[in-house]
Amino acid sequence: MALKFTYSYLEDSLSLFHYYKGLADRAIAQVNDEQLFASLDADGNSIAIIMNHLSGNMRSRFSEFMASDGEKPTRNRDAEFDTPPVNREELLEMWEQGWGCVFGALEPLTEADLTRTVTIRGEAHSVMQAINRQLAHYPHHVGQIVLLAKHFAGGTWQTLSVARGSSVEFNRRVATGEISQR
Repeated sequence: MALKFTYSYLEDSLSLFHYYKGLADRAIAQVNDEQLFASLDADGNSIAIIMNHLSGNMRSRFSEFMASDGEKPTRNRDAEFDTPPVNREELLEMWEQGWGCVFGALEPLTEADLTRTVTIRGEAHSVMQAINRQLAHYPHHVGQIVLLAKHFAGGTWQTLSVARGSSVEFNRRVATGEISQR
């Protein structure tokens, strides 16, 4: 799908959140259950831990987005790095719930809402600042998920972007609108 040209900050932000969720989803689909919970070393995070952390952040930041602080008192951030769900099904359910909070909070907003104020950890943010904060945070962790998945998948890895040696074909497909650069 080709990039849709827009001047809408919200439309573009939602498109980016969907894009990064899709990258993570496609990477996660390429690893088996054991790899999903494996880390590269004793201090490293597994894909499951990163998903658990992102989901906790999403639920905290985007539940009651306009009405309460984005750091909910019920969130235990430290535990997100210690105790992920025990199986793929529970992990994916929690992952989808987290993303559901993001999209559920942002889709009803209008451009006029961008200058409204929300709080995160007691600090005032414009809605635009709060969105930007998460648009910097989530892709950072999605990159970690992709890196780990690519490492674990090894020779079976299916690229999520332009494969080496295929830039000319990719550019042709973008130019014809067959695919998007995102």
